[in-house]
Amino acid sequence: MRIIFGRAGRRLAVWCLAAALLAGLAPASFAAEPLRVAYPDYWPFFTRTEEGYMTGFFYEIVSEALGSLGIRSTWRAYPWSRCQALVRSGEADAMITVPTAERLVYAATHKDPFYLKRLKVFTTVENPKLAEIRDIRSIDDIFRLGLVVVTYHGNGWNGKYIRSRGIKTYESPLLKNVWLMLANHRGDIVIEWPMAAWPLIEEGGVANRIVETDVSLEAMPFHLLINRDCPYAARLPEFDEAIKEMKAEGRIEAILSKYEGKQ
Repeated sequence: MRIIFGRAGRRLAVWCLAAALLAGLAPASFAAEPLRVAYPDYWPFFTRTEEGYMTGFFYEIVSEALGSLGIRSTWRAYPWSRCQALVRSGEADAMITVPTAERLVYAATHKDPFYLKRLKVFTTVENPKLAEIRDIRSIDDIFRLGLVVVTYHGNGWNGKYIRSRGIKTYESPLLKNVWLMLANHRGDIVIEWPMAAWPLIEEGGVANRIVETDVSLEAMPFHLLINRDCPYAARLPEFDEAIKEMKAEGRIEAILSKYEGKQ
């Protein structure tokens, strides 16, 4: 009886020790897991230098806010439609974009946007409706004028505010090709953010054919979206508070100032 009791006792002690070790290691293991962020290479939001370093003000803002919460992050570039598919499937944890009803089915987000991207209307210098385009005051005017919008595949803002209104849209799988399509009269206008638009326009060699109007439409609210099955999704309210603190301390303004004027 003593032998049986001794073996059982030893086994019980081993099990208890193993359980205690696992319990102690689990939080550390979880804490070591980084948030996997999928992003489209898009200067000055996020890009990787020739030396392999991440840069861009979306990257700086989000990684700093996450770091203040003790959350490490890893960033990998994909085409934009692929980024969304990876977060939907759980192969990536997070992305930075505009929350839409479709995206919020599989991803959670925080209350307030950390950045508002002001959009301007671009067209070609020889567009016969140039004068009317310059007088656009709302999306209703785009519909009334029968204009065709050129954008990139996966632009949720365009789907929500333009395509849903019955405005004809042509899409390019690559953002840089949007400007070539506009210059070659595949559409009438592009609605984009000037700071990122002009480097691509110049890269495409069509700067002399594109004109930026003074027409400013609605801003795109950018958020961090995390797959609902990812444990870090529960910490999005903390991320929201971290962003508020960064704004109050002038940290976000300081980050943005490094990129302004670098067109």
